Amino acid sequence: MKLSFVFLITAVAIAAWMLAGLPEPIRAAGAPTPILVELFTSEGCSSCPPADRFLETLDGQPVPGANVIVLSEHVDYWNHIGWKDPYSSHFYSERQTTYAKRFGLDDPYTPQMVVDGTSQFVGSNTALADKAFAAALESPKIPVRLSAISADASHTLHAHVETGPLEPSLRLRSADVYVAVALNHAETQVSGGENNGHTLKHVAVVRSLTKVGELRQSQPDAQDFQIKLDPGWDLGNLRLIAFLQEPHQGRVVGAAAAPVIAASLARP
Repeated sequence: MKLSFVFLITAVAIAAWMLAGLPEPIRAAGAPTPILVELFTSEGCSSCPPADRFLETLDGQPVPGANVIVLSEHVDYWNHIGWKDPYSSHFYSERQTTYAKRFGLDDPYTPQMVVDGTSQFVGSNTALADKAFAAALESPKIPVRLSAISADASHTLHAHVETGPLEPSLRLRSADVYVAVALNHAETQVSGGENNGHTLKHVAVVRSLTKVGELRQSQPDAQDFQIKLDPGWDLGNLRLIAFLQEPHQGRVVGAAAAPVIAASLARP
């Protein structure tokens, strides 16, 4: 009995010593599972405000065990009916069209919510959202971390992104590394179109979405990147989002977000 006890103590000490020498994980075990939620919306669409409000609710982290990372992507195909959405871009319309083809839809629509690139539904349908979140919580994810965020005098954002390895169990040969810059909050007094006379509020309004790299090997990856910012953007109202997505806008296998408010303005 004494010999067994001494052996046990020795084994525990050796294990502790070995663990102490390991690098700190990017995402600690037991940390919330990241879930990327994309909402395709428009200020010209009368059905969109309820979905916008639901996205704001999700931004408050109401899903147990999840870190819900939201993106509000404003499409431009509503701009012809009396109100031009100031946050709209044809780029987001094209991104939504790619999803529509993947999901076998006849046409894009708003409001549309896409969860982890694997499920889609009307953006205000909370019941379908709950089902999508439950499935996303069971999906394996690659750790992602953003750090070293700073902005220089030329309105260029500098940051560092680290990812865990592309594990064979994910059955992916590669994953695209995307970075989005989004407004934390936005508000518009609409004076035309279907929402004429209404004040609309938004969260995580995407102002740029850029592919910055590609993860290919079963090894962790780390890289620095730069993104040009609009001089009119308030650093205190920006967030940075990084996510890993299967090529051709497939499933999302990792995501992280960080505030840009922590960025320091570097002088030349």
